[in-house]
Amino acid sequence: MKLINHPVLCNYYLTYRCNATCGFCDIWEKPSPYITLENFKENIRDLKKLGVKVIDFTGGEPLLHRELDQLLALAKKEGFITTVTTNCLLYPKYAERLKGKIDMLHFSVDSPDEEEHNQSRGVKCFDKVLDSIEIAKKNKERPDILFTVFEENVDKIERVWKEICRPNNLVLILNPVFEYNNVETGESLSAETLKKLVCWGKQKNVYLNEAFIELRKNGGNKIENPVCKAASTTIVISPENKLILPCYHLGTKDFQIKNNLLELYKSKEVQEIVALEGRLKECEGCVINCYMQPSFSVEINKYFWKALPSTLKYNYIKGTWKELF
Repeated sequence: MKLINHPVLCNYYLTYRCNATCGFCDIWEKPSPYITLENFKENIRDLKKLGVKVIDFTGGEPLLHRELDQLLALAKKEGFITTVTTNCLLYPKYAERLKGKIDMLHFSVDSPDEEEHNQSRGVKCFDKVLDSIEIAKKNKERPDILFTVFEENVDKIERVWKEICRPNNLVLILNPVFEYNNVETGESLSAETLKKLVCWGKQKNVYLNEAFIELRKNGGNKIENPVCKAASTTIVISPENKLILPCYHLGTKDFQIKNNLLELYKSKEVQEIVALEGRLKECEGCVINCYMQPSFSVEINKYFWKALPSTLKYNYIKGTWKELF
Protein backbone atom coordinates (compact mmCIF):
# COMPACT_ATOMS: atom_id res chain seq x y z
CA MET A 1 0.00 0.00 0.00
CA LYS A 2 1.39 3.38 -1.05
CA LEU A 3 1.42 5.98 1.75
CA ILE A 4 2.81 8.93 -0.19
CA ASN A 5 2.32 9.68 -3.87
CA HIS A 6 4.68 12.61 -4.36
CA PRO A 7 8.44 13.18 -4.17
CA VAL A 8 9.74 13.81 -0.65
CA LEU A 9 13.45 14.40 -1.29
CA CYS A 10 15.52 16.50 -3.66
CA ASN A 11 19.14 15.55 -4.27
CA TYR A 12 20.43 18.91 -5.45
CA TYR A 13 23.89 18.60 -6.99
CA LEU A 14 25.46 22.04 -6.48
CA THR A 15 28.54 20.98 -8.44
CA TYR A 16 30.31 17.76 -9.33
CA ARG A 17 33.65 19.34 -8.40
CA CYS A 18 35.37 18.06 -5.29
CA ASN A 19 38.56 18.79 -3.38
CA ALA A 20 38.97 15.10 -2.50
CA THR A 21 39.51 12.07 -4.73
CA CYS A 22 37.72 9.20 -2.99
CA GLY A 23 38.30 5.87 -4.69
CA PHE A 24 34.70 4.72 -4.16
CA CYS A 25 33.25 7.72 -6.02
CA ASP A 26 33.65 9.01 -9.59
CA ILE A 27 31.71 12.27 -9.27
CA TRP A 28 34.85 14.33 -8.67
CA GLU A 29 36.23 13.21 -12.04
CA LYS A 30 33.54 15.08 -13.97
CA PRO A 31 33.89 18.63 -15.31
CA SER A 32 31.18 20.74 -13.79
CA PRO A 33 29.68 24.21 -13.42
CA TYR A 34 28.01 25.48 -10.22
CA ILE A 35 24.27 25.95 -9.87
CA THR A 36 23.03 29.53 -9.99
CA LEU A 37 21.10 31.32 -7.28
CA GLU A 38 18.48 32.34 -9.84
CA ASN A 39 17.79 28.77 -10.97
CA PHE A 40 17.67 27.59 -7.35
CA LYS A 41 15.03 30.18 -6.45
CA GLU A 42 12.90 29.02 -9.38
CA ASN A 43 13.30 25.34 -8.57
CA ILE A 44 12.56 25.46 -4.83
CA ARG A 45 9.30 27.20 -5.66
CA ASP A 46 8.28 24.14 -7.67
CA LEU A 47 9.83 21.64 -5.27
CA LYS A 48 7.55 23.01 -2.58
CA LYS A 49 4.52 22.67 -4.86
CA LEU A 50 5.48 19.06 -5.60
CA GLY A 51 5.52 18.24 -1.88
CA VAL A 52 9.26 17.83 -1.34
CA LYS A 53 10.22 18.07 2.35
CA VAL A 54 14.00 17.57 2.34
CA ILE A 55 16.74 19.10 0.18
CA ASP A 56 20.09 17.35 0.25
CA PHE A 57 22.71 19.87 -0.86
CA THR A 58 25.20 17.51 -2.41
CA GLY A 59 28.04 17.20 -4.90
CA GLY A 60 30.97 16.89 -5.32
CA GLU A 61 31.86 18.88 -2.26
CA PRO A 62 28.93 21.23 -1.54
CA LEU A 63 31.08 23.70 0.42
CA LEU A 64 32.90 24.56 -2.80
CA HIS A 65 29.81 26.55 -3.77
CA ARG A 66 30.50 30.11 -2.61
CA GLU A 67 26.79 30.87 -2.15
CA LEU A 68 25.91 27.76 -0.15
CA ASP A 69 24.90 29.84 2.86
CA GLN A 70 22.43 31.80 0.73
CA LEU A 71 21.02 28.63 -0.85
CA LEU A 72 20.49 27.10 2.59
CA ALA A 73 18.87 30.26 3.92
CA LEU A 74 16.39 30.29 1.04
CA ALA A 75 15.53 26.63 1.63
CA LYS A 76 15.03 27.16 5.36
CA LYS A 77 12.84 30.19 4.69
CA GLU A 78 10.57 28.00 2.55
CA GLY A 79 10.34 25.36 5.28
CA PHE A 80 12.58 22.64 3.85
CA ILE A 81 14.69 20.31 5.97
CA THR A 82 18.29 20.76 4.83
CA THR A 83 21.14 18.27 4.75
CA VAL A 84 24.81 18.70 3.86
CA THR A 85 27.63 16.14 3.85
CA THR A 86 31.20 17.44 3.78
CA ASN A 87 34.76 16.15 3.93
CA CYS A 88 35.43 19.14 6.26
CA LEU A 89 38.32 20.67 4.29
CA LEU A 90 36.38 23.93 3.99
CA TYR A 91 34.07 23.74 7.00
CA PRO A 92 36.33 25.67 9.41
CA LYS A 93 36.47 28.51 6.87
CA TYR A 94 32.72 28.74 6.29
CA ALA A 95 31.28 27.50 9.59
CA GLU A 96 30.07 30.92 10.74
CA ARG A 97 28.25 31.54 7.47
CA LEU A 98 26.55 28.14 7.63
CA LYS A 99 25.60 28.34 11.30
CA GLY A 100 21.94 27.52 11.99
CA LYS A 101 21.11 26.74 8.36
CA ILE A 102 21.71 22.96 8.24
CA ASP A 103 19.34 20.53 9.96
CA MET A 104 21.39 17.40 9.21
CA LEU A 105 25.11 18.15 8.97
CA HIS A 106 27.28 15.13 8.21
CA PHE A 107 31.08 14.94 8.57
CA SER A 108 32.62 12.04 6.62
CA VAL A 109 34.97 9.73 8.53
CA ASP A 110 36.18 6.38 7.21
CA SER A 111 38.68 5.46 9.93
CA PRO A 112 39.82 6.59 13.40
CA ASP A 113 43.40 6.44 12.06
CA GLU A 114 44.52 9.65 10.37
CA GLU A 115 46.66 8.05 7.67
CA GLU A 116 44.04 5.47 6.75
CA HIS A 117 41.25 8.06 6.55
CA ASN A 118 43.35 10.40 4.42
CA GLN A 119 44.29 7.58 2.08
CA SER A 120 40.60 6.70 1.63
CA ARG A 121 39.78 10.31 0.76
CA GLY A 122 42.85 10.91 -1.38
CA VAL A 123 43.65 14.10 0.54
CA LYS A 124 44.78 15.10 4.03
CA CYS A 125 41.56 16.01 5.78
CA PHE A 126 41.40 14.04 9.06
CA ASP A 127 42.71 16.97 11.08
CA LYS A 128 40.07 19.20 9.48
CA VAL A 129 37.35 16.79 10.65
CA LEU A 130 38.53 17.08 14.24
CA ASP A 131 38.78 20.88 13.94
CA SER A 132 35.30 21.00 12.39
CA ILE A 133 33.79 19.02 15.27
CA GLU A 134 35.15 21.53 17.79
CA ILE A 135 33.99 24.52 15.74
CA ALA A 136 30.53 23.02 15.20
CA LYS A 137 30.15 22.33 18.93
CA LYS A 138 31.10 25.93 19.78
CA ASN A 139 28.46 27.08 17.30
CA LYS A 140 25.91 24.79 19.00
CA GLU A 141 25.61 22.69 15.85
CA ARG A 142 25.08 18.94 16.07
CA PRO A 143 26.99 17.27 13.24
CA ASP A 144 26.80 13.54 12.62
CA ILE A 145 29.73 11.30 11.75
CA LEU A 146 29.04 9.53 8.46
CA PHE A 147 31.03 6.28 8.31
CA THR A 148 31.05 4.48 4.96
CA VAL A 149 31.37 0.79 5.78
CA PHE A 150 33.66 -1.46 3.74
CA GLU A 151 34.60 -5.05 4.45
CA GLU A 152 38.07 -3.89 5.49
CA ASN A 153 37.04 -1.14 7.91
CA VAL A 154 34.03 -2.63 9.71
CA ASP A 155 36.19 -3.41 12.73
CA LYS A 156 37.07 0.29 13.03
CA ILE A 157 33.47 1.22 13.87
CA GLU A 158 34.01 0.70 17.59
CA ARG A 159 36.96 3.08 17.76
CA VAL A 160 35.17 5.79 15.76
CA TRP A 161 32.20 5.44 18.10
CA LYS A 162 34.30 5.48 21.28
CA GLU A 163 37.03 7.94 20.29
CA ILE A 164 35.12 10.47 18.16
CA CYS A 165 31.35 10.14 18.60
CA ARG A 166 30.81 9.41 22.30
CA PRO A 167 33.20 12.07 23.69
CA ASN A 168 31.50 14.67 21.50
CA ASN A 169 27.94 13.31 21.85
CA LEU A 170 27.60 12.84 18.08
CA VAL A 171 25.41 10.43 16.15
CA LEU A 172 27.30 7.80 14.18
CA ILE A 173 25.65 7.06 10.83
CA LEU A 174 26.66 3.73 9.30
CA ASN A 175 26.51 3.86 5.52
CA PRO A 176 27.02 0.44 3.87
CA VAL A 177 29.08 0.93 0.71
CA PHE A 178 27.48 0.26 -2.67
CA GLU A 179 28.74 -0.14 -6.23
CA TYR A 180 27.28 1.59 -9.28
CA ASN A 181 28.08 1.84 -12.98
CA ASN A 182 31.81 1.09 -13.34
CA VAL A 183 32.76 2.28 -9.86
CA GLU A 184 34.12 -0.67 -7.91
CA THR A 185 34.27 -0.43 -4.14
CA GLY A 186 36.06 -3.66 -3.34
CA GLU A 187 34.78 -6.81 -1.74
CA SER A 188 31.03 -7.05 -1.14
CA LEU A 189 29.89 -6.93 2.45
CA SER A 190 29.86 -10.44 3.91
CA ALA A 191 27.05 -12.01 5.90
CA GLU A 192 29.20 -11.66 9.02
CA THR A 193 29.72 -7.94 8.38
CA LEU A 194 26.01 -7.40 7.81
CA LYS A 195 25.35 -9.15 11.13
CA LYS A 196 27.85 -6.86 12.88
CA LEU A 197 26.16 -3.81 11.40
CA VAL A 198 22.75 -4.86 12.72
CA CYS A 199 24.24 -5.17 16.21
CA TRP A 200 25.87 -1.75 15.94
CA GLY A 201 22.58 -0.22 14.81
CA LYS A 202 21.09 -1.01 18.20
CA GLN A 203 23.69 1.01 20.10
CA LYS A 204 22.95 4.43 21.57
CA ASN A 205 23.38 7.30 19.10
CA VAL A 206 24.15 4.93 16.22
CA TYR A 207 21.98 5.11 13.12
CA LEU A 208 21.75 2.21 10.70
CA ASN A 209 18.76 1.67 8.47
CA GLU A 210 18.23 -2.03 8.99
CA ALA A 211 16.26 -2.23 5.74
CA PHE A 212 19.59 -1.60 3.94
CA ILE A 213 20.83 -4.86 5.45
CA GLU A 214 17.65 -6.76 4.66
CA LEU A 215 17.80 -5.62 1.03
CA ARG A 216 21.40 -6.81 0.68
CA LYS A 217 20.52 -10.19 2.21
CA ASN A 218 17.76 -10.51 -0.40
CA GLY A 219 20.05 -9.73 -3.33
CA GLY A 220 19.02 -6.12 -3.85
CA ASN A 221 16.24 -4.65 -5.97
CA LYS A 222 14.35 -7.10 -8.18
CA ILE A 223 13.09 -5.68 -11.46
CA GLU A 224 10.11 -8.05 -11.56
CA ASN A 225 8.93 -6.73 -8.17
CA PRO A 226 10.92 -3.54 -7.47
CA VAL A 227 11.27 -1.99 -4.04
CA CYS A 228 13.05 1.05 -5.54
CA LYS A 229 10.88 4.17 -5.88
CA ALA A 230 13.78 6.46 -6.83
CA ALA A 231 12.06 8.49 -9.53
CA SER A 232 8.77 9.01 -7.69
CA THR A 233 10.25 9.80 -4.25
CA THR A 234 13.37 11.73 -5.25
CA ILE A 235 13.98 14.63 -7.61
CA VAL A 236 17.57 14.84 -8.85
CA ILE A 237 18.80 18.19 -10.17
CA SER A 238 22.23 18.50 -11.79
CA PRO A 239 24.64 21.46 -11.76
CA GLU A 240 23.59 22.13 -15.36
CA ASN A 241 20.01 22.66 -14.09
CA LYS A 242 18.76 19.41 -15.55
CA LEU A 243 16.28 16.90 -14.15
CA ILE A 244 18.05 13.50 -14.05
CA LEU A 245 16.00 10.31 -14.36
CA PRO A 246 15.38 7.77 -12.99
CA CYS A 247 18.19 8.57 -10.51
CA TYR A 248 21.64 10.14 -10.55
CA HIS A 249 23.71 6.97 -10.31
CA LEU A 250 21.85 5.06 -13.02
CA GLY A 251 20.51 8.10 -14.86
CA THR A 252 19.58 7.30 -18.44
CA LYS A 253 17.75 10.52 -19.34
CA ASP A 254 18.01 14.21 -18.51
CA PHE A 255 15.80 17.20 -19.22
CA GLN A 256 16.71 20.89 -19.19
CA ILE A 257 14.48 22.48 -16.55
CA LYS A 258 14.14 25.97 -18.07
CA ASN A 259 12.18 27.48 -15.19
CA ASN A 260 9.42 24.85 -15.41
CA LEU A 261 10.32 22.05 -12.99
CA LEU A 262 6.70 21.53 -11.89
CA GLU A 263 5.37 21.28 -15.43
CA LEU A 264 8.34 19.20 -16.55
CA TYR A 265 8.05 16.67 -13.74
CA LYS A 266 4.33 16.18 -14.40
CA SER A 267 4.82 15.87 -18.16
CA LYS A 268 3.91 12.65 -19.95
CA GLU A 269 7.50 12.02 -21.06
CA VAL A 270 8.89 12.27 -17.53
CA GLN A 271 6.11 10.27 -15.94
CA GLU A 272 6.65 7.47 -18.43
CA ILE A 273 10.22 7.19 -17.13
CA VAL A 274 9.05 7.45 -13.52
CA ALA A 275 6.79 4.47 -14.17
CA LEU A 276 9.88 2.40 -15.03
CA GLU A 277 11.60 3.04 -11.69
CA GLY A 278 13.26 -0.09 -10.39
CA ARG A 279 12.35 -1.99 -13.55
CA LEU A 280 15.23 -1.10 -15.88
CA LYS A 281 17.86 -3.77 -16.48
CA GLU A 282 20.39 -1.54 -14.68
CA CYS A 283 18.15 -1.65 -11.58
CA GLU A 284 18.57 -5.39 -11.00
CA GLY A 285 20.37 -6.00 -7.73
CA CYS A 286 20.66 -2.28 -6.89
CA VAL A 287 21.21 -1.39 -3.22
CA ILE A 288 22.03 2.33 -3.55
CA ASN A 289 21.24 3.83 -0.14
CA CYS A 290 20.49 7.34 -1.45
CA TYR A 291 17.33 6.13 -3.15
CA MET A 292 16.37 3.17 -0.99
CA GLN A 293 16.04 5.39 2.10
CA PRO A 294 13.08 7.36 0.69
CA SER A 295 11.76 4.29 -1.14
CA PHE A 296 11.34 2.45 2.16
CA SER A 297 9.29 5.30 3.63
CA VAL A 298 6.46 5.62 1.10
CA GLU A 299 5.07 2.11 0.77
CA ILE A 300 4.08 -0.38 3.45
CA ASN A 301 6.06 -3.58 2.96
CA LYS A 302 8.66 -5.58 4.87
CA TYR A 303 11.31 -2.93 4.19
CA PHE A 304 9.07 -0.19 5.55
CA TRP A 305 8.82 -1.97 8.88
CA LYS A 306 12.56 -2.73 8.95
CA ALA A 307 13.38 0.93 8.29
CA LEU A 308 10.84 2.49 10.63
CA PRO A 309 12.55 2.08 14.04
CA SER A 310 15.89 3.55 12.94
CA THR A 311 14.20 6.37 11.00
CA LEU A 312 12.14 7.38 14.02
CA LYS A 313 15.19 7.05 16.28
CA TYR A 314 17.33 9.36 14.14
CA ASN A 315 14.68 12.01 13.54
CA TYR A 316 13.82 12.04 17.24
CA ILE A 317 17.46 12.63 18.14
CA LYS A 318 17.78 15.38 15.53
CA GLY A 319 14.43 16.96 16.38
CA THR A 320 13.23 16.91 12.76
CA TRP A 321 10.43 14.36 13.07
CA LYS A 322 7.65 16.94 13.32
CA GLU A 323 8.75 18.59 10.07
CA LEU A 324 8.37 15.32 8.15
CA PHE A 325 4.61 15.29 8.57
